[in-house]
Amino acid sequence: MMEFLGKHDIGHQIVSQAKKRYSTDANILGLSNEAEDLESMETPMTIVNTVMGVWPKDAPEKQEEITLRFEAGRCVSVNGTKMTALQVLQECNKLGGRNGIGISQALENRILGTKSRGVYEAPGMELLAKALECVYQAVLDRRSTALFKTLSRHIADQIYDGRYFDPSTRVAINAVWEFAKPATGTVKFGLYKGHMNFLALTNCPHSIYFEADSSMEASEGLNPVSSQGFLEVSSVEAKAMAKAGLIDTESVWKKRQTS
Repeated sequence: MMEFLGKHDIGHQIVSQAKKRYSTDANILGLSNEAEDLESMETPMTIVNTVMGVWPKDAPEKQEEITLRFEAGRCVSVNGTKMTALQVLQECNKLGGRNGIGISQALENRILGTKSRGVYEAPGMELLAKALECVYQAVLDRRSTALFKTLSRHIADQIYDGRYFDPSTRVAINAVWEFAKPATGTVKFGLYKGHMNFLALTNCPHSIYFEADSSMEASEGLNPVSSQGFLEVSSVEAKAMAKAGLIDTESVWKKRQTS
């Protein structure tokens, strides 16, 4: 491709290609750098010149505090200012980018069975995803969380494979929106040199986290004696399996070393 561009005198250099050679694809969600020099696993990811933000080491020395408001799974305001979805993403790209958020490298598993190396930037998406995860952790029970993660992975795989309009994708998306209904809350983060430090979760009416029940100290919530009874009931099956000789207590690591 590079030879073709050169042969036909087609300009191809972009801001991310100052010294080293690699290909960059970008949109408002993020960008990927790959090919050419990045194909060698001995080439550090730091050859990439960032476009959407800065490397963490170049981010400000002071933590920047931000708030993101979510309603039914959608971010509707940033730092108290109501915004459209597009405006939210644009603002989060700025906030995350200048604080070194969302830069990563990965070996991607392609459909054909090969692997492809990429260096990625997605400051806004990384910021929004982490903040929304904080809300979901508060409002989804254990079983819903497990199903939500399975559905999310299925949707991601389907989109990657170009199968967005498949029945299974549409069903999974509708199910995710059901889980999103109680996902309302305000998340406060401290952004500092590539880190998103959790500061607070407030105004989350459907949170099933109750400090009294979760406390490890004496409280008006769940009685610790109840936990003891639960553990006794939970151990019944394990004890029966042990009596039947189905439980092996020897270290699996020790067995591997001696086999």
